[in-house]
Amino acid sequence: MARLIARPEQMHNDLPALAAKIGQRLSISSEYLITQPAELRVLRDMSEEELREFAKNHGWRIIRRLGGRQIEFYNDASVRAL
Repeated sequence: MARLIARPEQMHNDLPALAAKIGQRLSISSEYLITQPAELRVLRDMSEEELREFAKNHGWRIIRRLGGRQIEFYNDASVRAL
């Protein structure tokens, strides 16, 4: 039972590492496609609003593909400084 309670907290603890990975990939490429089950699990535990806010806070935008089995991250040019 304790494992089930700790799971959502663990997912949010993994978010900074995933954000760093996405940011690193977007610094050298125009998009980053998340397909790895462990990474998708972290993002699927977030509501749509939380996910969009997460992306917005980092200057990214997201697109869900294939019914949520892929999530694409892009740099959002509308929030970048000139």
